[in-house]
Amino acid sequence: MTVVREGRKAPEKRQMPGGRKAPEKRQMPGGREVPEEQQMPGGREASEEQQMPEGRQASEEPDELYERLKAFEGRAAATAGTGKDPVNEPMIRHWCEAMGDTNPAYAGPDAVAPPTMLQAWTMGGLSGHTDRSAAYEELFGLLDGAGCTSVVATDCEQEYLRPLRPGDLITFDAVIESVSERKTTKLGTGYFVTTRMDVRADGEPAGTHRFRILKYAPAAPKRAAERGGRSLRPRPVINRDNAGFWQGVAEHRLLIQRCGDCAALRFPWLPGCNACGCQEWDTVEASGEGAVFSQVVMHHPPFPAFGADGAGGPYAVALIELAEGVRMVSNVVGVPYDKVRIGMPVRLEFLRTDDELELPVFRGGEG
Repeated sequence: MTVVREGRKAPEKRQMPGGRKAPEKRQMPGGREVPEEQQMPGGREASEEQQMPEGRQASEEPDELYERLKAFEGRAAATAGTGKDPVNEPMIRHWCEAMGDTNPAYAGPDAVAPPTMLQAWTMGGLSGHTDRSAAYEELFGLLDGAGCTSVVATDCEQEYLRPLRPGDLITFDAVIESVSERKTTKLGTGYFVTTRMDVRADGEPAGTHRFRILKYAPAAPKRAAERGGRSLRPRPVINRDNAGFWQGVAEHRLLIQRCGDCAALRFPWLPGCNACGCQEWDTVEASGEGAVFSQVVMHHPPFPAFGADGAGGPYAVALIELAEGVRMVSNVVGVPYDKVRIGMPVRLEFLRTDDELELPVFRGGEG
């Protein structure tokens, strides 16, 4: 995931007549320009429904709540936490199956855990965390009391210090690293809270996990009439790691990354190969043939933009296994949602959902 860091200097803005500043523009695939207010830190573009520009202030008025929240920086969020299970082979296997990761380093007598599982060994599960500090609970109580009752995870950042192996006992400490000033986003107005977790394996430093969330008061939803009389699909987040994929979509081509060293194909797009680590790559164009590997039917919440009749569902979402061997999530069209089946052959199409958005989808057929 592209790392988002707070505190980056905003780019200089162009001047408009009357002294107003015009938002800086960036190009998206297909020639569309993205205004600065729709960009996330680090150059990423946020979706229309989840834009999170850290540079925008909710108000120029003094923010007394922020001063109270700022005092929690540096205080413990969890102390001497313990993983519910040691690092173990079943969890590693399930992770690799879910992610489609066939790296041989994660199996066999000398197996190690995928580094990105770092957080998995510290999670509280369905029963939740029992090791949260009083300071952490007080911080979130202040936010809830101020109306910031909603939460969305924005990004995480991990550093790895040593491999994790089956049998390792996981312990951790967490600290409230930072609280941003009040920000206004498309979701609402609130505060970015970053926690840092230092993870140990058998007492040795194993890695660091930073997790950033937005605690916010939800903005009033726009009615369809305010958006030109129709509901729009959320916009994809386009960044430097996946811009080439969306350029291909604009050209009606479904592009798959190919490692420049081991020639392994990968999807979704990543900055490096998850098989050998090489950062050199090129692309191959998918044939468009595939089959439904797994599928779900979305009933709730209704989202009119995803329903052909405007009613918002139900509609089918599937994990498609392409003929080239990689998998991608997309919609299945052309057949009733309750007729989509695992193994159903599908064929790539490009669906224009509105004047500005075109997406790869798959038309189902009987096989």
